Amino acid sequence: MEINIGKKKVSDNNPAFIIAELSANHGNDIEIAKKTIKAMKDSGADAVKLQTYTADTITIDCNDNYFKIKQGTIWDGKNLYKLYQEAFTPWEWQPELKRIAEDLDMVFFSSPFDKTAVDFLEKMNVPAYKIASFEITDVNLIEYIAKKGKPIIISTGVAKKEDVELALKYCHKAGNDQVALLKCTSSYPAPLEEMNLVTIPDMAKRYKKITGISDHSVGLTVPIASVALGAKIIEKHFILDHKIGGPDASFSLDPTEFKEMVDAVRDTEKALGKVTYDLSSKAKKSREFSRSLFAVKDIKKGEAFTEENVQSIRPGFGLHPRYLLQVLNKKAKTNIKRGTPLSWKLINK
Repeated sequence: MEINIGKKKVSDNNPAFIIAELSANHGNDIEIAKKTIKAMKDSGADAVKLQTYTADTITIDCNDNYFKIKQGTIWDGKNLYKLYQEAFTPWEWQPELKRIAEDLDMVFFSSPFDKTAVDFLEKMNVPAYKIASFEITDVNLIEYIAKKGKPIIISTGVAKKEDVELALKYCHKAGNDQVALLKCTSSYPAPLEEMNLVTIPDMAKRYKKITGISDHSVGLTVPIASVALGAKIIEKHFILDHKIGGPDASFSLDPTEFKEMVDAVRDTEKALGKVTYDLSSKAKKSREFSRSLFAVKDIKKGEAFTEENVQSIRPGFGLHPRYLLQVLNKKAKTNIKRGTPLSWKLINK
């Protein structure tokens, strides 16, 4: 399984594709956004992802209780429209941010939240699209995106199994099979006991797709564990400095933290390696300290080998311990000094 996002091949045989999410972490200052993208590169991110919406393209300005957040989140009490006014990334910034990212050899793409955002991003020629968790049920938007023929990464934070399957159906209906699925827990920040990361390999097996994690937890545990479970995409919110604040600051990583995550992910990938029962050169050398048969007393020519004068001890320069019973009661061919590794040439057969 593989998809190509820009110059990056995302596959089971390649290192995990690491996405730094800018989201609202720019403090409504384009200079902070620019510096953040450069810091993302320095921290080891492969890609920068934005969100392309306005308050008017994602909701309506209405003070009805339906539009007030009251779900035990960090945004409780806020009106949806006002939250999105605070959090959106101005569209006029986005072409310049894309240029900066691509000059740094980073992939740049976004999550569109309506058709006008898709059309805008198409004019920018983004190489891929992200479907945010809360948009997975908007199958008409998904089909519209899928028809662009570009890779699609879908977060599943609020999705039931049938939602995932319906979203994939609409992608395939549009003739687009370049789809990756991200396990996601849509709590902000997300508690570890709700992550259920073993879903990652299950999704890969069930849907035959590249899988990964869109992580809103605090810390590095989830990305590292996800890679160990087969995640090939890691998405994490990035903030230049926690002092900037904003709606997503509490579950975002600063440059130092993000670099620690990237390093830990890459170290985990090295440790995972491949399925092999062969010994490395270092392990072969270390094998010298395994057990083998040695003379533990001086043995005279013609003397029988016994459990008192032959034992299985370290190091491993003598006969394999499995030969001990064959050696016992046989006779020494020559005088053998204590501490000599046994070999067949010392034994009368």
